[in-house]
Amino acid sequence: MADENNQKKKQDNKNPKRTPNKKFSIKKRLPVRPVEGNNVIFVTKKTNFKAQLDKCCDLLTKGEKEIILHGLGAAIQRCCNLALQLEILFSGTCQIEVNTGTVDLIDDLEPLTDDVEFGAQVRHSSSIHIRIFRTAMLGANQ
Repeated sequence: MADENNQKKKQDNKNPKRTPNKKFSIKKRLPVRPVEGNNVIFVTKKTNFKAQLDKCCDLLTKGEKEIILHGLGAAIQRCCNLALQLEILFSGTCQIEVNTGTVDLIDDLEPLTDDVEFGAQVRHSSSIHIRIFRTAMLGANQ
């Protein structure tokens, strides 16, 4: 009896998110992007951290008054790290404003057989939006 329960648990834990049903394959849609612009940066786990840091530094040194960082799921830690590194690099001339939330992500369920119809499922992911703005310009007379 105990062996049967262990086998069932092993089968249930065999990646339930990927195949909730043998009749469907899951295609994940891209998340909706809030705002587009030069000063809006979407932080991901795939992009090189140094490249993201350099892009943010270039924007702030070229005169942008604020930049906005967006991160989803596993990229939240990297987004926070990026903001803190910018705060250190610009030593007191920048401030940070942080907002957290949840984003609905939609997955398309494509049937593997002809007797099942297309479907969709909604899942939730944590998100962070960090606004970094200049409070004083370097070298400015005050």
